[in-house]
Amino acid sequence: MTDDQELTVSQPADREDGLAQNLYYWLQTLVLAVVSIVLVFSFLGRITRVEGNSMLQTLHNGDLLVLRSVGYTPKVGDIVVLNKTTDETISLLGGEAIVKRVIATEGQTVYIDYASNTLFIDGKPVDEPYLWERMQPRHGPYSGQTPFVVPEGSVFVMGDNRNESTDSRQELLGPVDTGYILGGVVCILFPLSDIGLL
Repeated sequence: MTDDQELTVSQPADREDGLAQNLYYWLQTLVLAVVSIVLVFSFLGRITRVEGNSMLQTLHNGDLLVLRSVGYTPKVGDIVVLNKTTDETISLLGGEAIVKRVIATEGQTVYIDYASNTLFIDGKPVDEPYLWERMQPRHGPYSGQTPFVVPEGSVFVMGDNRNESTDSRQELLGPVDTGYILGGVVCILFPLSDIGLL
């Protein structure tokens, strides 16, 4: 057998070795990427799905959200995800994570004037361009005309779809301890037509 014949015979084995090495490299890269994503979302953020219509028109039922969790401090206007799951909220809200907008933080005073469709925080009217219909009075200790001071370590939350939202205006949810906040919504991940930062 000549040298040329030996070279020809050994080429398929070399190709198989190269293919195996490439496959191993890509498999290793894929595993590393998956592990990195899992670690990032386990320790830095989360992904959750909107259940219900209480955040219309800002968010829709089924939207997939990316949350910032680690080091997150809620601020007025933020959209947050809560996991306050008492027996009552589980039965009413289906035990799902609750998506709401932070209206006020600890020490702030909330006043809702349903007649003028205006929300006041510490006596100042709040511009709420995300509302799409007039607010109707809700039943509960925090829903009347009387101002409500948010307790220490808590936030007052409401849905953007005020007339279809179980929120801090009702005793069922009330002001929410910040320990129940899973994180602040960063962006919509799905559907692709709504993808973007919030």
